[in-house]
Amino acid sequence: MKKLTRKFATILATDCVGFSQHMLKNEELTFESLNACRAIIDGYIDVNGGAIFHTAGDSVLAEFTSPLDAVNAAIKIQDALFERNGAIENDTLKIPLTWRIGIHCDDVIFENDNVYGNGVNIAARLEAQCEPGQILVSKMVNEIVSSRIEAISRAAGTKKLKNISNEFEVFTISTNKTDQIISHEPSNVLDEADKTKKPILSVLPFKNLNANEDSSFLIDGIYEDIITELSMVRQISVVSRQSSVNFSEGTEDLEKFIAQFHVDYLIQGSARSSGNRVRVTLSLLDTQTNEVIWSKKFDKETSDIFEVQDEIVRSVMYKILGEIELVSLQRAKRKPTENMSSYEYLLRGKEMHHKYEASANAEALNFFDLAIESDNENAQAYAWKACTYGQGLARGFIKESFNDALPKFTDLLEKAMLSDPNDYEVHRLLSGLYDLTGKFKLSAQHGKKAFDALPNDPRILQQYGEALLKTGQTKQGCDLTLLALEYDPVPQGQSNSDKRKTDAVFACFMDDRIDLGLRVSEEIEKRTPQTIIFSACMAVAKSKRIENFSWLVADIQNTQKSDIEDTIEKMGKIDMVVQNKLREVFTEVVEPFMDAS
Repeated sequence: MKKLTRKFATILATDCVGFSQHMLKNEELTFESLNACRAIIDGYIDVNGGAIFHTAGDSVLAEFTSPLDAVNAAIKIQDALFERNGAIENDTLKIPLTWRIGIHCDDVIFENDNVYGNGVNIAARLEAQCEPGQILVSKMVNEIVSSRIEAISRAAGTKKLKNISNEFEVFTISTNKTDQIISHEPSNVLDEADKTKKPILSVLPFKNLNANEDSSFLIDGIYEDIITELSMVRQISVVSRQSSVNFSEGTEDLEKFIAQFHVDYLIQGSARSSGNRVRVTLSLLDTQTNEVIWSKKFDKETSDIFEVQDEIVRSVMYKILGEIELVSLQRAKRKPTENMSSYEYLLRGKEMHHKYEASANAEALNFFDLAIESDNENAQAYAWKACTYGQGLARGFIKESFNDALPKFTDLLEKAMLSDPNDYEVHRLLSGLYDLTGKFKLSAQHGKKAFDALPNDPRILQQYGEALLKTGQTKQGCDLTLLALEYDPVPQGQSNSDKRKTDAVFACFMDDRIDLGLRVSEEIEKRTPQTIIFSACMAVAKSKRIENFSWLVADIQNTQKSDIEDTIEKMGKIDMVVQNKLREVFTEVVEPFMDAS
């Protein structure tokens, strides 16, 4: 038996981004570009004392005796690839390729020309976690090289490395050039979220082919209902309605949208209504191949619209997932009502609700009343009336105190529960109501029922996530909150991502995800007093010196003590230990900065 040799080595793993997709489009040009990139990669590995021990298509593994040599090689590789891609930007005969690099040092096994061991596995897992154009290194590598390289080393939080570790601290190595590479790709602050590799689907708003705009409520209603139906399928992830609407109303390029949300499949379509008939034309696009894999035209009476929605959902799911259990596409009550007048009033009310204006809010309430008059068992009408009423209070459209409004909320939701005890909207709203009244266990119970029915809805992800955070289930609560940010970064009624990111900061604080929480907080355009004190606590936990976070110091100096004290006081209803922690940081660290200013 051949004796194996062990020694300490640094492993560099690199891989080309989207290589298979490039090969599908043009094999010859992609192969030529691969060879050009490999010449750069192989050359800098050799010059910096490395040795390639494994290649497979577009991937390369190399070993170095020195972590510093490996990191310097990685920097030079990424910089050179950036320059190459820039130089051929307008050359149709050459393809720009972007690469990921992961580096780790460990005790490994050498056998002939091959290398084995955990060090190799970790480097490969780090590479897989990279953004395009990024260099990720382990904590051990960073400690050795951070003070000896010209590039910038930044903490990138903890990663979940498959079959290795759930909490693996990593760092990104960046230069001006590598930062530019990454900036062209969608940033993703959700590296720590417990995400599964499910197909991601987006449904773009349907084109309204009617000259009469009064039909828009029906077209939008069909569109929203299809998204809801698809969101009930656990085997896929669905980009939120609002994110898809925001894209369609903006100027963003479709490819950029697909990249931002990692969309695998895209539904596009149009609709036309005439009298009691509606025509819906849809196509399903595979974004990896850019091929239409399903398309169909539906021409039905409006009374058959629920059957059309069922057929669409089933057809799409069959194309994406193949044969799936029918239970995946079932719900206790698919139709909100058998009464089409009630259904149309419901859709008109939702259309007005989404305008977020005082007059529209009042119109929405009237439409929901009409929906209830047409069918007093329309659970969705009661639920949406409660939701719209709450929106009116929150935005100042309705001048009434919360205590005075509480009986009205309760009455509407009780009637909704009697009509349909399984309705996800009802449970979502009950979860929110119990959260506001400090009944966090009940909030979590109803949040779970909403989540079980509609696991892809970002409103439910956030609401249930918050309830879990407040009942001690911080890991799952944080994961769900981060997913809400991922699926729906700019939620309905908001102009930016501040609300979602504020929720994410609270989640990261509660689950001790310090690096991620600080990174998200820094991205917020206008931080609330709550976010400021949570961020201050995480900053102290990270470095003991809050002065290292200039953006946070500036916020602290412009915040009223009373606002932060109110936040600390409210935290006592959730967790006394956390409250004491916040109070200690406030007294010893935050307050002196306020007094000094």
